[in-house]
Amino acid sequence: MNKLLIVGTVAFDAIETPFGKTDKILGGAATYIGLSASFFNLQSAIVSVVGDDFPQEHLDLLTSKNIDISGIEIVKGGKTFFWSGLYHNDLNSRDTLVTELNVLADFQPKVPQNYKDADIVMLGNLHPLVQSSVLDQLEKKPKLVVLDTMNFWMDCALPELLEVIKRVDVITINDEEARQLSGEYSLVKAAAKIQELGPKYVVIKKGEHGALLFHNREVFFAPALPLEDVFDPTGAGDTFAGGFSGFIAQSENISFNNMKNAIIYGSNLASFCVEKFGTERMETLSKTEVAIRLQQFKSLTQFDIEI
Repeated sequence: MNKLLIVGTVAFDAIETPFGKTDKILGGAATYIGLSASFFNLQSAIVSVVGDDFPQEHLDLLTSKNIDISGIEIVKGGKTFFWSGLYHNDLNSRDTLVTELNVLADFQPKVPQNYKDADIVMLGNLHPLVQSSVLDQLEKKPKLVVLDTMNFWMDCALPELLEVIKRVDVITINDEEARQLSGEYSLVKAAAKIQELGPKYVVIKKGEHGALLFHNREVFFAPALPLEDVFDPTGAGDTFAGGFSGFIAQSENISFNNMKNAIIYGSNLASFCVEKFGTERMETLSKTEVAIRLQQFKSLTQFDIEI
């Protein structure tokens, strides 16, 4: 059974959308990635940091999903990372209201000994130096390293980001970030430029418009499932990443053709995440529901045509 090592934030979020608002609730990139990856047959562990204000019930939720939390450091007297955001009516744009790094400001990741030989590594959105530090601790080269990042790091830590990008196999970013990183408006040209930086595969997320997978000159497009209601898009990208990396880890196949399936699995799980606030939908989601919606994805994209 393959091991998936997940690195990222475990945090508090406060979210406001046109459909309502929350006080502090469970959030963080690693949380969403872990919950999503838990739908696959694999061993997984999260490396992160929280303060002692972080409720035991949240940690119990992760362990109930068979996620190893020995790599989550609990800082005595510390406060957990907190983010607050306000989504606009289209839910595609948002304003960050509050960002409190708290214990994340001094985070020194410690990979559990039994995950230093992880087969798949999913580097969630964090400072590039933290992502590099995790790779430095591994005792063997993983079969696949997936990196998620954002424009914030392109703005304030580009040299460090470029260094870690050299060391990964797959990068997942949105279309705006792909254009910023590459300096190209065309996403095809952008992906080619990004591959020159190191990653063999580039995944460009386009939100409600699906996702693109690039490898050399090969391109695959996966649509997003049209949903009646999108309640809260927070964590959808991380849920996608968890589904993508989780499927790859379970299938033990890192070919381009298998990554097409991973894109669909990631998109499928992300479509559930947006249906309720925060992690609420992912906490109660059943494998039966996942399978039914996967069939909907297949119907959406399958057709016969004479050529």
